[in-house]
Amino acid sequence: MDTRDLLICMYRALDRFFGPLQWWPGDTPFEVAVGAILTQNTNWANVQKAIGRIKERGALSPALLYGLDQADLEELIRPSGYYRVKARRLKAFLEVLCEGFGGDLDAMLAGELQDVRRRLLSIAGIGEETADSILLYAGGRPVFVVDAYTRRILERHGMLEGRHSYGEIQRRFLEALPPEAELYNQYHALIVEAGKRFCRKEPRCGQCPLQGISKGIRRAGKGGREATGSQSCSSGKKFLKRGSGKNVTRSS
Repeated sequence: MDTRDLLICMYRALDRFFGPLQWWPGDTPFEVAVGAILTQNTNWANVQKAIGRIKERGALSPALLYGLDQADLEELIRPSGYYRVKARRLKAFLEVLCEGFGGDLDAMLAGELQDVRRRLLSIAGIGEETADSILLYAGGRPVFVVDAYTRRILERHGMLEGRHSYGEIQRRFLEALPPEAELYNQYHALIVEAGKRFCRKEPRCGQCPLQGISKGIRRAGKGGREATGSQSCSSGKKFLKRGSGKNVTRSS
């Protein structure tokens, strides 16, 4: 079974186990974009606290958030950690959004996908994972998000050896899957959930829905198991999509 078939097999196994995950949580695409910046180097519970403080202030809109002075913004997002750095990054994003697009996030994320991605990556503090999270979850654009869980799961299941760039890992998914934002949304959410619950630094392989799916030898690390071979799984482009249930409305 080649890597493409294994990625499809992984999706099916995770989707059967977890079902629709309705990720990314947020009332608007703008809230999702803010969350994507704040979630850098922290957990989602801390991001929720920070966004809750912004909402309590009544400032969760591009113009109002951009209008806050640096000290006020830092204090609002303090629960997210690294709040001074993140305030600068958020301000840089808001400057492009408000000065270049009048606060219209839909307009900022419209256009040729790679042009929009380059625009996001040109903003100080916006890396590939953050840019792609904004594109996929706030913009509904078909781009696959790669994170630490993605890398860990692929490595432990024998699909990655050595160091691979973000783009190299992303291409494996883009070449294996049809270009559908809803599918990418659900698949990335499934990977994150599997990483949090099973594929931890101290792995819980015995309960994982991916046990038995591997290419060659799976090295799970301390406390994990090694396996050879691959689980039988039919391939093809027909996925078990029950729908990602995207949990945002298309207005900013």
